[in-house]
Amino acid sequence: MVKSMRLLASLVLTAGMAACEPTTVDVTSTDADVLPATESSKDFGDYVVFFNALNTDQLTPDIAREYGIVRSKSRAMLNISIHRKSDNGQTEAVTGRVLASATNLNGQLKSMTLREVREEAAIYYIGELAITDGEVLIYTVDATPANVDSPFTLRFKKQFFVEEG
Repeated sequence: MVKSMRLLASLVLTAGMAACEPTTVDVTSTDADVLPATESSKDFGDYVVFFNALNTDQLTPDIAREYGIVRSKSRAMLNISIHRKSDNGQTEAVTGRVLASATNLNGQLKSMTLREVREEAAIYYIGELAITDGEVLIYTVDATPANVDSPFTLRFKKQFFVEEG
């Protein structure tokens, strides 16, 4: 559990293939249920979904190489982990199905393919996509733990910067 949380807190570990489809989406009422950028988890009763998005250049070269991630300021990586709560107050990573997409403020939908990554007791669902400087993405994540019928949906906003600053 400690290693799992350390990995999650240390900028995640890997990314999958990304696919971008330019599609127009209505984003006029998107902020009502969007979590602030300061949040990194959402509680769903017996489960907690952890999430993080970052520029892939923030990964160490060793981590990027180990998991086949292209380090770039113009690529963003999404990391999702589903945890089941236990009676002792701890959580345990569980498998499930995770779907994710991101919409920028121009209404362009950016779909991504997530892949499952396991490392000891940690289970992550990771994907990546192209970004531009200053781009704000509103991620929509549907995480369905194994043996649960309905997905847990969360939305969060993240702004990315790709230029030297």
